[in-house]
Order: sequence, then C-alpha cells, then structure tokens
Amino acid sequence: MSSLYFRQIPVGPMENFAYAIGSTATRECVLVDPAWDVRGLLDLLDADGMTLVGALVTHYHPDHCGGSIFGFGAEGLPELMTQRPVPVYCNEHEAKGLEVVTKLSRSDFRAKSGGDTVDVGGVSIKLLHTPGHTPGSQCFLVDNRLVAGDTLFLQGCGRVDLPGGSTEEMYRTLTQRLATLPDDTLLYPGHSYGDADASDDEFRAQLGAVRRTNAYLQVKSLEDWLRVR
Repeated sequence: MSSLYFRQIPVGPMENFAYAIGSTATRECVLVDPAWDVRGLLDLLDADGMTLVGALVTHYHPDHCGGSIFGFGAEGLPELMTQRPVPVYCNEHEAKGLEVVTKLSRSDFRAKSGGDTVDVGGVSIKLLHTPGHTPGSQCFLVDNRLVAGDTLFLQGCGRVDLPGGSTEEMYRTLTQRLATLPDDTLLYPGHSYGDADASDDEFRAQLGAVRRTNAYLQVKSLEDWLRVR
C-alpha cells in the first residue's frame, strides 16, 4: 500500500504507543489511542502536513483513551475533542464504557462491528473485534500490520481481571480470532512489553516469531489456560 502513512508514537509513563494511520496521497489520517500527550500528537501530525479526520480506540481504559476510572486518569479523547473534534470509532460493545470513562456524549462515537472497515483517504483499516481484555476490545489491520492495543503484546497479553475482562474470551481471541492471520503479519502492540527486533526502527515483530516466543500462545487447551490465567 504505497500511499500508507503509518507512525508508531511512544506516549506516557506506562510505555504506551499511539499510532497515526492515513494516506500520503490525501494527507488525511486518524489517531489510534490518542492519550497522554494530545498536544504533542497533534503537533506531530501538523509537522507531517497531515489532517486529522478521526480517532480509533482499542478499548476504554484511560491510558488508551483518556478520562478517568477507579481513581486513575489521563488526558486523551476529552482534550482531543476540544482541540480538533473528529468522529471516534469504537467497537459497539465498548461504546458505553467509553462514554462513562471519557464523559463524552454518545453522538461523539461511531460504534462499529467486527469486520467493518474505516476508509481514510483510500487506505482501508479493518476493525477486528478481539474481546477478552474488555468486552469491546478491538485490533486494527492495515497493510499487513496489526495494531493490537492490549489484546496481544510481543510478550504476554492483556489482563483479564479488570471489569469486563474474560479469561475464556481472551483464549478464544488468541487461539481462534487472531489465529487466522498469517505469520508475516507485523504485530504493533499497545505497550512496549517484550523484546522487539533490534534492527527495526519500530517496536514490532512478525506474528510468526511472537507465536514461537510468547508463552501465552503456547497453551494448548482452555483447561490449561484457565490454570495459568
């Protein structure tokens, strides 16, 4: 996809990544999980000559979307919407949680189903519903890149002991929903957990390598999974 604009951006004190995805042809882009440093993210897009046309959210936890819950908070979508209001795309099962955490209105969100796509200047981003970490966790697939949020890390996977988490759904996500992706798919996680290829400028790894080295992808049955998770 020669017109793809793609940037991985470290943000915040929890080793998060935000992502900018768009088209170099139209100079339009979206931000994935715009938290911690909204002004810095927008300045980066301005420096690249990109126009923000939307935001994509992997899940409702404040370190990815901003807002606050259980005494923890971060800047994110509320600040973004005051500076550059854009449609916010989320999974249909995550919309309510995002409303509660960010205090934005339902009209700010565009609730989508798994398998839907978002077009950004001719660049197609496929939305994959990957529950487990939260009910509406989603990953984004674009040009052989999987932006995975807290669903899957280079080492480990998202927690399942927080509100809305499900051990069984996470197992199904890792062993069924993501298992169909080819080994050469590049995994871009939501946090820099694990060891990336030192020769890469970006923090990523091929799914084939992750499948060989991530202990949680070695579990052979749901019964064994329930013992380790």
